[in-house]
Amino acid sequence: MSIIELILSLAAILGAAVIFTNAVEILGDRLGLGHGAVGSILAAVGTALPETMIPIVAILGAVIVGSGGAAAGEIGIGAILGAPFLLATLALFIVGLATIGYKGRRGSGSEIVVNRQVTIPDMAFFLVCFTLAAGAGLISLPLVLKIGLAVFLILAYVAYVIRTIRTGDDSTEGEPPDSLTLWPFRSAAPTWAVTAQVVGSVAVMGFGAHIFVDAVGHISTAIGIPAGLIALVLAPLATELPEKFNSVIWLRDNKDTLALGNITGAMVFQSTIPVSVGILFTPWDLGFLSMLSAVFALVSGFVFIGFLLRKGPIHGFYLLGAGSLYLVFLVAAVVTVVGA
Repeated sequence: MSIIELILSLAAILGAAVIFTNAVEILGDRLGLGHGAVGSILAAVGTALPETMIPIVAILGAVIVGSGGAAAGEIGIGAILGAPFLLATLALFIVGLATIGYKGRRGSGSEIVVNRQVTIPDMAFFLVCFTLAAGAGLISLPLVLKIGLAVFLILAYVAYVIRTIRTGDDSTEGEPPDSLTLWPFRSAAPTWAVTAQVVGSVAVMGFGAHIFVDAVGHISTAIGIPAGLIALVLAPLATELPEKFNSVIWLRDNKDTLALGNITGAMVFQSTIPVSVGILFTPWDLGFLSMLSAVFALVSGFVFIGFLLRKGPIHGFYLLGAGSLYLVFLVAAVVTVVGA
């Protein structure tokens, strides 16, 4: 039964990703947004919200109820830091791999057509905000500094959104889709129908991701994989599947700004809004694996922005190295959890 759930959940995520990319491009066009803003804000936040709400609700629920705070804090910190780590390592690896795999049908072949006006600021915001967040997990900050840092991260994201909307409206890669997938009539779909398809597809992706996590958990129990390893590695991997699927679809269609923005925009969101909740409502004391994931995310981010600042073309194989950081972390997680 768990194998069937696994297959069906993956099919649901992939199908919803196809429907989401169709609707979010149309919605961005209706709102007058360029591909930079659509990828980095609409798509990134839309697909990041389902998995983001889980640790936030767990943390705030424990605070309100007044019990289970330690466990909720530990789970929440791992989930909050796991998202940007996976985006900076495995998701970038998949971008490189997809670019190479689709080079025969892409106009640019295996070269990624990067809109540096959008992507460099995305990575700069991420690196600054996530460095501050990781650094705060190494030292014990007084409450006033924690509040100040959380407020700074929230305001930084607001500034990022404003900047992206203002500067990302001139980056386009072709026309938006001619029709809405789920609109059965020949007339142009009204905006309410487009919005409903966006919201509905996000809900399906989130539901599918969590069914996937449950199925993996059942399979792991049956074959004896430690539950801690599931929480650290496999669960975050499943919840980040929508971003990866969306980016692969857009790379196939030569819409590299949308594909990269979907990932780098999610990295900015995950390093500010969820992190601010973690800093305010958990001890924010990072253990070995949490800190290792943060360091690897920053290393991958610095390498990627280095490629961007070189001004030369970026080929898909440049990003394959990001996957090696994920593999190293996976080995470290297995050794740590099994040896505990």
